[in-house]
Amino acid sequence: MARELKTALHKKLMEGVVIPAHPLALDQTRSLDEARQRALTRYYVASGAGGIAVGVHTTQFEIREKEINLLEPVLRLAAEEIEQLGKADSFLKIAGICGPTTQAIAEAEVAAKLGYDLGLVSMGGLHDYSEVDLLKRVEEIAKIIPIFGFYLQPSVGGRILSYSFWKEFAEIPGVMAIKMAPFNRYQTLDVVRAVCSSTRSDQIALYTGNDDNIVADLLTTYRFQIDGKTVEKSIVGGLLGHWAVWTKSAVDLLERVKRAKQTERGILELLQEGQAITDANAAFFDPAHDFAGCIPGIHEVLRRQGLLAGRWCLNPDEELSAGQMEEIDRVYRDYAALNDDAFVDEHLASWLSVKPTSV
Repeated sequence: MARELKTALHKKLMEGVVIPAHPLALDQTRSLDEARQRALTRYYVASGAGGIAVGVHTTQFEIREKEINLLEPVLRLAAEEIEQLGKADSFLKIAGICGPTTQAIAEAEVAAKLGYDLGLVSMGGLHDYSEVDLLKRVEEIAKIIPIFGFYLQPSVGGRILSYSFWKEFAEIPGVMAIKMAPFNRYQTLDVVRAVCSSTRSDQIALYTGNDDNIVADLLTTYRFQIDGKTVEKSIVGGLLGHWAVWTKSAVDLLERVKRAKQTERGILELLQEGQAITDANAAFFDPAHDFAGCIPGIHEVLRRQGLLAGRWCLNPDEELSAGQMEEIDRVYRDYAALNDDAFVDEHLASWLSVKPTSV
């Protein structure tokens, strides 16, 4: 039997929230910097985000390697902070789950043990799995933890999945949400139409992971003719690496999008702002070099704000690409209204004051 999400959290998920993909804070020895890891979680909660995703690409997949072994510690640190902040029943804790079925089940069990509400289940890297195999894998994980599906773009390890796959995926009782991140409008449409065609359409929340199309995704209401009836579905929020930075501004953006959809005012201005956000994302995520500088780009913004001490990644070869620093300088200068530097500066000392414990 599939695990269910608490009613209050499911309602929040369906209404739409900002969910940052949580980075990994390291010191100059490339060891976990617990104080800054906790400070990042506090930053996201204080920003007004509705949840965080931990153990995902932005947290660095290398945390799963035996010699590093940081998956459980970083999941535990985030869960502890949310508990200490009194948000355990109102803030979505989402754990990244990946790998073959055996590995994915083990990761789901760890996440469930630590009190995580959902598992963000990646289909990436499983190129020897058929679509039927992938569906069976999700059904097994759903027995352990509610599912947040994930359509990952092929350029960073994902694969193209059919409309039929997503329609069957949506019928799995434990599926509560789907993050669409194919960076492709046709494939995004496949997922939305599949969910609208399923019997569980009203129970599944759609979230954008298309960092190149955030605002347009959020503003769009999709309409399909299903068995002679018009079915509507919106992308209600985002689970985004881009929202790991300038998070307070992202929360403000989502609220303005919601108001614009209700009043039909300010939509053109939001679309224009969306192009600025995509330009900033290009600087941070480094698509010019096949996203090679994505994580260091996120780290550089957090370093400038004081949330991280440096750009260090577990892989010492993972650094900014040529020209990426200049691009980050440019978007900081050209789109100053998008950052939340003043908010971070006001609260940074208190976020960093938390005392580390042994992990």
